[in-house]
Amino acid sequence: MKTMKILNAILFLIFIFITNIHPYAQTTPEGHSEMEEYSKLAGAIVFLLVAFLFILFFILSSPKYEYSYERRKERYSLLARIWKAINRDVPIENEKDIMLDHEYDGIRELNNTVPPWFNALFYGTILIAAIYLIDYHVLGSGNVMIDEYVQEITVAKEKRDELIRTGAFINENNVTLLTDAGAIDNGKKIFSTNCTPCHGLDAGGTVGPNLTDQNWIHGGGIKNVFTTIKNGVPVKGMISWQTMLTPKQMQEVASYVLSLQGTKPPAGKPPEGNIWIDSVKTGGDSLKTMDSGKVKIDSVKIRTDSIKTKSDSVKMKKDSVKIK
Repeated sequence: MKTMKILNAILFLIFIFITNIHPYAQTTPEGHSEMEEYSKLAGAIVFLLVAFLFILFFILSSPKYEYSYERRKERYSLLARIWKAINRDVPIENEKDIMLDHEYDGIRELNNTVPPWFNALFYGTILIAAIYLIDYHVLGSGNVMIDEYVQEITVAKEKRDELIRTGAFINENNVTLLTDAGAIDNGKKIFSTNCTPCHGLDAGGTVGPNLTDQNWIHGGGIKNVFTTIKNGVPVKGMISWQTMLTPKQMQEVASYVLSLQGTKPPAGKPPEGNIWIDSVKTGGDSLKTMDSGKVKIDSVKIRTDSIKTKSDSVKMKKDSVKIK
């Protein structure tokens, strides 16, 4: 029955192939060579498909592929034998042979052996432990936990040093002014590439403000300039550069901008904003304010002395009155 269905299906495909062979074989007008190639390819595919089905039909019609209950039973019997070998279980009808003598409340115990697979697993763990002991603690070829910890700490320190070297931890709170020629030169290159359209080649200002005078709209000094570069001034058209420049690069270009203070370009824009006095540069002067406090203290001391002098003069007058 199954063979007849396969044969009918193959005959049906052959009929379709014969009825459609003419379109595949017909010639196409000149200039349609691509369509002709597709037609030949489709015809070849259909022919190969029919040939494959013929071969498949003859293979499946072989007696060894016919359904056999006995062969299926033998196959499952083989699996059953394997299962029995790895578990070593006793059939129910033979359990009386392994039943122990003691009994409790009508319950008797079977003396089943440990399954071979469990024994293999147990002895395997012992073997693995022995190999681990020799490899890690005798030969020392493996890394124990403390060695792995030290290695990870070393790698983390190297990564941290690299991040520090590249300036990944630099922000507006800890940024410092760079003065070395290499950093200033890098900042100049970044400025020339990105900042000249708004601030000019000499930083005298075009659309943006003049960066060479002492006046600053958003505050001067390395921290304020770094913050302005990082966050930008969107309301005035300055974009944020923190997504396009690294913190180290922003530090370099900010240091370069501050190195241009007082250069006075010939076509520079007029000053904008307020004059910025860097607290770092005026730190020494702030100590001088202590002298004013000292002066105040001295003045108080002088006033105290004058009061003391007045009191002495009053005492002298009283003594003179007493003498009279």
